[in-house]
Amino acid sequence: MNDIKVIGFDADDTLWVNETFFRETEKEFANLLKAYAETDEVYRILYKVEVANMSIYGYGIKAFVLSLIETANLISGFRITARETDQIIQLGKEMLNKPVELLEGVEEVLQKLHGHYRLIVATKGDLLDQERKLKKSGLIDYFHHIEVMSDKTPDTYKNLIHHLDIQSGQFLMIGNSMKSDILPVIELGGYGIHVPFHTTWHHEVVSEPVESENYREVVRIGEVLDIL
Repeated sequence: MNDIKVIGFDADDTLWVNETFFRETEKEFANLLKAYAETDEVYRILYKVEVANMSIYGYGIKAFVLSLIETANLISGFRITARETDQIIQLGKEMLNKPVELLEGVEEVLQKLHGHYRLIVATKGDLLDQERKLKKSGLIDYFHHIEVMSDKTPDTYKNLIHHLDIQSGQFLMIGNSMKSDILPVIELGGYGIHVPFHTTWHHEVVSEPVESENYREVVRIGEVLDIL
């Protein structure tokens, strides 16, 4: 990794807590629909709806809330009331107003890397929500560039690397998702460091092991400093 010039950080569950809030909201949502279906059935249908809606809504809390409402209609046979629909909307607003909880070691890593590399944020999600979280986090001054992507594919990373005016081998991506943060970058010839988070959305799970000289896995983000 001696040629690295730019280090990209995923945001959600790499810099700060995110997926935990989605899981908590899913539990509240299932409880709201307990008169219509069992919890496991609610989760199953919700996941199916979310995946189907990705190409239309993208990622983030607002897309999640729309999928919650659609799921509630499907499960209830379109019998949910306006009040229940409002309760679902309020669940989304509560998520949007959550405090930003930095993960342990994040700021120390950014402090030590800042000035030695160009640091950027490369994340999925809703633009307004991610901008809000960055401002609340107090981390924004560490970053040279912020990229909120509709999806993370080899093509979107290729465009980002071109925008940064570097070669793929000069780019390192750090994140909690093998599928979104690591594999597409390695495919392009870049580098990836996987920092697992204790909760991962089903859609981001990769079961096969990764065998590449350009790949490392750490337990905590602070271990990135030992590698670099």
